[in-house]
Amino acid sequence: MRIFDSADFLLPDEQYFSTWPVIACDQFTSEKAYWERVETRVGDQPSSLRLIYPEVYLSDHMEERIDRINQEMHRVLSSGIMHPLHECFVYVERSLMNGNIRRGLLGVIDLEAYSFHSDAQTAVRATEKTVPERIPPRVKIREHALMELSHVLLFCDDPQDLILGPLCAAKENLPKLYDLDLMEQGGHISGYLVSGKTAEETRARIDAYEAMRCARAAQSPVLYLVGDGNHSLATAKTCYESLKAGAADQAVLDKARFAMVELGNVRDESLVFEPIHRLLTGTNIEKVLHDAQKICAENGYRVHWTAGEKQGDLLLDPSLGQLPVGILQNWLDEELKTTEGTIDYIHGEDSLHALSKQECAIGFELPAIGKDAFFDAIERDGVLPRKTFSIGHAQEKRYYFEAREIR
Repeated sequence: MRIFDSADFLLPDEQYFSTWPVIACDQFTSEKAYWERVETRVGDQPSSLRLIYPEVYLSDHMEERIDRINQEMHRVLSSGIMHPLHECFVYVERSLMNGNIRRGLLGVIDLEAYSFHSDAQTAVRATEKTVPERIPPRVKIREHALMELSHVLLFCDDPQDLILGPLCAAKENLPKLYDLDLMEQGGHISGYLVSGKTAEETRARIDAYEAMRCARAAQSPVLYLVGDGNHSLATAKTCYESLKAGAADQAVLDKARFAMVELGNVRDESLVFEPIHRLLTGTNIEKVLHDAQKICAENGYRVHWTAGEKQGDLLLDPSLGQLPVGILQNWLDEELKTTEGTIDYIHGEDSLHALSKQECAIGFELPAIGKDAFFDAIERDGVLPRKTFSIGHAQEKRYYFEAREIR
C-alpha cells in the first residue's frame, strides 16, 4: 500500500472562500487579539474557524467548545455547503511574505507507516521530539470529530523535484479550485485539482521517489518527515491505535488509518530553516565551558559562544551526531542536571548577543541546518531534540481549507 496517496476531500461553496480558511490552531497561542480579529472577520459566515480549536483557548471551557465543534461539523455536513472531490490530490501554491512561492501537494499518509516516538524506524517520522502531555487534550478534540482539517506539513527529500515539479509545469492545464488572498496577512493561495490521468501519473512519480529513498538506505529508510504539525499527526495516530485496540468497525478503521497532510519538498527554495539558538541564564559560565570540553574534538562542528564581553568557539565532536544542534542540546540537558541555570530558545543572532550580555549568561549561536544532511541526520541519529529549527513566520503556517471525513 502506498504511504502517501490521494483521497476524497471536501471544499466549501466558493461564496464562503473569503471567510473559510483560517491559520493553524497552534499559532498565536499568546495573542487572543489575533483570534478575536478573526472572529470579527468571520462573523456569522461559514468558516473552518468553527471546526477547529484555537489553542489560545485550551484552558477555556474545553468540553463545551468541543461539543460546539462537533455540532457544527454535523451542521456543515448536512447543510450541503461542502462539495466532494473524489480520489484526488490538490496541488497548492502559497505566496509567502518574502515573495517566495511554497508548493505543496495535499494527500493522505498511512498512519501504519508513521511513528512519533524517538526511536522510530518507520518510513514516516517526526523531526523533533513529541511532548506527550500535549497529546491528550488534542485526542479529546479529534476522537468524536466527523471531519479533519489539517495543518500538517510533510517533507519529502526530492532533489530531482520528481513529485511537485511536473505539477507546477502543468498547473495551467489543471482545474483551479480556489485562488484568493488569505486573511490576517497570510499571503495568497491557489489550489488545483489533480485527478484522473494526472493523479495516476503523480502516483507513479511518488512510487519512483519512494523507491529512490529506499535504494539509498540499507535498512529503515526515512521516506517522509513531519515538518510542522507533529502533535496533530501524533494525535491522529493515537486515535487510530485506540480504535484498533477497541475493535472498531472496519469502515471506521479504514478512514481513521489515514491522515490528511500537505507534502512539500525539503529542497524547495521557499523552505528556509532558521536556527534556534540556546541561552543559559543564572549559570556558572566557567563550569559550563569547562564541562563542554567533553563533547569537543579537533576539527569538529564550530559553535560560537558569547558571555558578556567574552566570546569563543566550541568544536563539537562529529562522532556524537550529524547535527551540531543535536549534540549541543543533548549535552545541555545532561549539564543542567548538575549545573545551575535555565535554558531558553532564542530566534535571531542579535537577540542572542544582547541577552548573553546579562550577568551569569552564555549564548550558543547555532548554524542553520543544511538540507542535504536533514533526512540523513534523522536516519542516523533519530528524532531531533526540541526547538531544533524554525520554518517561516507564524502567518506563513498552513491555513485550513480542504476537509476530509474521518467517520
